[in-house]
Amino acid sequence: METGAITGYVDVAQVVLYAFWVFLALLILYLRREDKREGYPLESERSAHITVQGFPSIPSPKTFHLADGSVVYAPRAQPADTREVMASATAPWNGAPLAPDGDPMADGVGPAAYAQRADIPDTTVNGKPKLVPLRSASGFHLDARDPDPRGMTVVGADGVAGGLVRDVWVDQAECIIRYLEVEVGDNAKKRNVLLPTTLARISGKTGRVTVSSLLGEHFVRVPAHKRPDVVTRLEEDRICGFYAGGKLYATPARAEPML
Repeated sequence: METGAITGYVDVAQVVLYAFWVFLALLILYLRREDKREGYPLESERSAHITVQGFPSIPSPKTFHLADGSVVYAPRAQPADTREVMASATAPWNGAPLAPDGDPMADGVGPAAYAQRADIPDTTVNGKPKLVPLRSASGFHLDARDPDPRGMTVVGADGVAGGLVRDVWVDQAECIIRYLEVEVGDNAKKRNVLLPTTLARISGKTGRVTVSSLLGEHFVRVPAHKRPDVVTRLEEDRICGFYAGGKLYATPARAEPML
């Protein structure tokens, strides 16, 4: 009778099981090293001379050739973000919460923080800017069954008007609306800023766009984008960070405990 036994104490099933365990351990080790290509080594609050990477260590740099012909290395030789954190610890021990030193919405602190992404526009597979206003997007239009936000007044959480919607920005790859282009300021100081549609409530009945994360006075301070019909990845992060920061910092009461 065949039993698959190799010796009196080892059989084929045991060998397969042990081989699987070894394979699984090596796979976990490989994946754990690969996920350290971004964000490592960590910063130590005790000393700048301490390298925090844990086990396993950071892998050697790998070269990535992007579609636009540029080359990116991961991990990078130099830190990707060397900005000073505009906040101070609220207590003398490591890991204490940080409190903003100045204007957190402008300084990129807490929910207003943003990544130092490349200052280039996101593109479609054809290399064209992915996010563009309707005035520049041939073949795109708003469905007649939906309210058209163009011409609507934008109001903040306090009910104060902050601007007027002038256009709609669409994602040509996903075929959805990403931003509203809002005219803010008055007289010679007028300019257009972007408002993420995920943080806006468009009402066809009232003819208004409501943004609960900001007050009416904040819209003139929304970070600008340099080119009128193009927004870069870095500009997007700054803009979205400003609106997100208002969730906590738009009013002093929002930063206080709820109970």
